[in-house]
Amino acid sequence: MSTSSTSSIKTMLTGLLTLVTVMGIGRFSLTPQIPVMMNDGYLTLSSAGILAAMNYIGYLAGAIHVSRIKHSHAQYLKAGIMATVLVTLLSGTTGSFAIQCLFRLIAGVGGAWALIIVTSWTQMTLAGNNAPRLSAAVFTGPGVGIMLSGILAWLMATYHFHSSASWYVYGAVALIVSLLISRNLPAEFGPAKSQVARHEPISANLKKLVVIYALAGFGYILPATFLSQMAHSAFPDGNQAAFFWPLFGLSAVAGVALIILFSARYNTQVSLATAMILQGLGVAAAVVVHNAAGLLISTILTGLGFLSIMQLTMRFAREISSGSVAKTVGILTSGYATGQLVGPLVSSASVALFGSLNEAIVLAALCLIAGGCSVLLLIRNPQPLAAQDQR
Repeated sequence: MSTSSTSSIKTMLTGLLTLVTVMGIGRFSLTPQIPVMMNDGYLTLSSAGILAAMNYIGYLAGAIHVSRIKHSHAQYLKAGIMATVLVTLLSGTTGSFAIQCLFRLIAGVGGAWALIIVTSWTQMTLAGNNAPRLSAAVFTGPGVGIMLSGILAWLMATYHFHSSASWYVYGAVALIVSLLISRNLPAEFGPAKSQVARHEPISANLKKLVVIYALAGFGYILPATFLSQMAHSAFPDGNQAAFFWPLFGLSAVAGVALIILFSARYNTQVSLATAMILQGLGVAAAVVVHNAAGLLISTILTGLGFLSIMQLTMRFAREISSGSVAKTVGILTSGYATGQLVGPLVSSASVALFGSLNEAIVLAALCLIAGGCSVLLLIRNPQPLAAQDQR
């Protein structure tokens, strides 16, 4: 194996494991924790939505910040990882709702710093090494982390762990993974000077894509946040409920694998629209099909679309715009984070007004379907600027 290939694999694994740490565990361990914290008396269904919203407020703030910084990207990457690991560990020390909200806020900021910067670094580095498949593989990180957190949740449910002990386990695993990658993180990273100097306006197509990506963020976040609680409601006895969250993670990884295998054969714009519409149908299935089959269909289709929509959106953005990668990723992530922030707030309103999440979930499904149609109808794709990425 050549030195370049070895370096590319190391870069891919570093990016993947970073996303396992800050997203799959640091952020999405909250999903299996919600029913445990509710059982321990720390949360209600309505306050769980507020707690999730605090994470997305931090995520939005971090994304906006990263899109504007001009230097010290590598330092913010490392700080984001450290902050996320630390507050995950500290979450086991308190049952205070206010402090938990603060921890989720910090985890959101740190997660956004790490996600955007490590994504930009890996995409630029692997594109330079002509390794598009490895570049795509980085996006499996959150799915792998969700599978890991789901398996841990299942094991801890088997042994009746309380929520505080569960937080310690998640934090310890995140710490171990972060230590494994610490030596391989970039010492320096930032946009090229020529890119910093340019102040290109955001194109009309990219603005439309940001709005559509916000719809995607809103559409998936309700099942992604409340899937474990929905499963526990459907299966109050036994450990069947614990099966659905790792299945969601496995489906997310499978979605990225499908993109890697078939992206060269299909147009990015059509693929993105199809993925959003299918995910919308999956979200709706949780409400429309009133049994375990509906929850299973929803888990698989929502999971398949989760990371594949993220990857396809980033690729499509490179095709319709020519700005710096870091700035484009930051702008898109800000839109996505806005959608994610609205989701839990709508869920809390749905519970307060209707006594259930069903109305909010139907709205989320409609937004995803509308977003998919908008990709086809509102964006005029010029000649691809990143055709090499589709090989």
